[in-house]
Amino acid sequence: MGDKAQTHHPGAAGRALTADRPTSVRNVVLVGHTGSGKTTLVEALALTAGAVNRAGRVEDGGTVSDYDDIEHRQQRSVQLSLVPVEWDGIKVNLLDTPGYADFVGELRAGLRAADAALFVVSASDGVDGSTRMVWEECAAVGMPRAIVITHLEAARANFEEMTRICAEAFGGDDPDAVLPLYLPLRGPEGPDGHAPVTGLVGLLSGKLFDYSTGERKESEPGEDQLPGIEEARNRLIEGIIAESEDETLMDRYLGGEQIDVKTLVQDLERAVARGSFHPVLAAAPAAEGARQGLGTVELLELVTGGFPTPFEHPMPRVTTIDGRPRELKPCDTDGPLVAEVVKTSSDPYVGRLSLVRVFSGTLRPDQPVHVSGHGLADRGHEDHDVDEKVGTLSMPFGKQQRPVTHAVAGDLVCVAKLGRAETGDTLSAKDDPLLMEPWQMPDPLLPVAIRAHSKADEDKLSQGLARLVAEDPTMRLEQNQDTHQVVLWCLGEAHADVALERLRGRYGVQVDVIPHKVSLRETFATKATGRGRHVKQSGGHGQYAICEIEVEPLPGGSGIEFVDKVVGGAVPRQFIPSVEKGVRAQAAKGVAAGYPLIDVRVTLVDGKAHSVDSSDAAFQTAGALALREAAADARIHLLEPVAEVTVLVGDAYVGAVMSDLSGRRGRLLGTEQTGSGRTLIRAEVPEFEIGRYAVDLRSLSHGTARFDRAYARHEPMPPQIAERVREQAGDEG
Repeated sequence: MGDKAQTHHPGAAGRALTADRPTSVRNVVLVGHTGSGKTTLVEALALTAGAVNRAGRVEDGGTVSDYDDIEHRQQRSVQLSLVPVEWDGIKVNLLDTPGYADFVGELRAGLRAADAALFVVSASDGVDGSTRMVWEECAAVGMPRAIVITHLEAARANFEEMTRICAEAFGGDDPDAVLPLYLPLRGPEGPDGHAPVTGLVGLLSGKLFDYSTGERKESEPGEDQLPGIEEARNRLIEGIIAESEDETLMDRYLGGEQIDVKTLVQDLERAVARGSFHPVLAAAPAAEGARQGLGTVELLELVTGGFPTPFEHPMPRVTTIDGRPRELKPCDTDGPLVAEVVKTSSDPYVGRLSLVRVFSGTLRPDQPVHVSGHGLADRGHEDHDVDEKVGTLSMPFGKQQRPVTHAVAGDLVCVAKLGRAETGDTLSAKDDPLLMEPWQMPDPLLPVAIRAHSKADEDKLSQGLARLVAEDPTMRLEQNQDTHQVVLWCLGEAHADVALERLRGRYGVQVDVIPHKVSLRETFATKATGRGRHVKQSGGHGQYAICEIEVEPLPGGSGIEFVDKVVGGAVPRQFIPSVEKGVRAQAAKGVAAGYPLIDVRVTLVDGKAHSVDSSDAAFQTAGALALREAAADARIHLLEPVAEVTVLVGDAYVGAVMSDLSGRRGRLLGTEQTGSGRTLIRAEVPEFEIGRYAVDLRSLSHGTARFDRAYARHEPMPPQIAERVREQAGDEG
């Protein structure tokens, strides 16, 4: 881990990396808010490991191409991307995740595919609320984590202070589980009074690692530097010993025994791998023309020496297609094939690409596989079980793909030509189809109603939307039967913008965003009567039907109840179903503002028929007319849907969130403490008031809150709002 004497064998630029056994793989996800420096750090690690020859550029057969042009970098900023590198014979799959809260689905996919996490924290920005929430998610499943502090070149950057902040934010009840392995050393002050970081000192070895020349050089620290190191070194040693499985180590240390550095390093590696100790490191990109960025060697040594192999990743639950549990050995390269699509994308060079994590077995090109996807029907993804043939296997290299011959259990690989596979799907053997339990995906709560811009776009819209949701399971497609709108449910405005841009740029579909409609209902507030008279005599068979009805309100959730109380055969028996059919058809169309009528009892009490001119159609029309007449003389309530909303928010923002909910006509139902400084707020809020709540809550809580919503019931709107809605309906009509 930077303090060990090692011979480094960086991977050759341009060579596709493969692993022949799971122990030679490390899968690492980088987590951090936007601007923390994740992507820059990935590039610096790739440069140090020799995956690229110069910062940001790769050389291919004598030609030089941009590793990350502006467009490619913008794409990476909103989606999960894989950058494989090699260090000391270990293949390291670096999973770069977006920092935007709107793309937390890409982050969750990265967490699923990884075995450990690097939390990237900017020395100038600190730790934000969303990063803390991700840390807690990782802690809940015991994922090993380390912290990398970036932007040390900022004028007010203070490594020691930021380490203290990280210990408070991430250490929980044990801040000594978050400690630095190295301390940055600064050079002489420049004209601006700022002293740049030029090297690191290893707290275990006491060695100084100088990066000032662009390559790491090891030396002994000067006498004047030792006093500042001793206190941090002692605290680190005590922190490592506290996590040691050797219970005698602490007594020996307190008794004055000098613990061997090799023993400390081994205990440190074990503590990091099991997720009980979280080292803090510093890193910075290489200067122009330099080969190694500060701290990148130390970070690669931590990843390869201290992070767990895929063997230590808990196997997700696996079942047969019909739901019977299937027990599998973790990372068995000779076991049955079980792999998972963690990302689906379209590549301009090779077409559709699936990023796959292999959990069991070995995946090879041209291999027949079974693709199964279940559990996302509520998001526009149909359950499917299909057989496909794997295309080329490859590893990304900038914007290019390098073919590989296989991918063993524990590795990640890009798979071409899986036409039916969607993100979250399971790949398994054709003759032994299996299904992995999908990872938890955030619920999209921002509705965006769209319509095709032209007739040509309308013809392409359904296929474009299907491909869009196939790539992104955090998006939900709704064809609303009440409002007749096509609605994309997204995680936020940026998520929606990217989705619409993909529709336009990738699938050639132009759409217009239109106001989202809430599904309203109507009901009678009072009893009423109505008479439907449909009498026409105009040559040939006439039309004759008269019916009289009574309408009365029912409790919420009752629907439409039809009762026959006709006596004496005033309406012949064969036409009573016709009256009911007409009443229900009119109820579906609405009687006041064009919204479906619910929660009423309609009683047929009388009527008249003609022996020749009465018919099914005539009595249907009469039933509809009777309901409309009853509505004209009654008070009609507009009913709006009310959602049960639960908000999980930091205690500091509870008052602001509760006040905001009250301002949205919400009824607070109660609060409860959930630990970790958070409160769960329960409320009922009209859906009219929470269309943009996903955006507003993020702003109100500085990104630290999340909420869920579920339909509760429809209830009457306040009169002034109902009148405004009726006026709008009239204008649209």
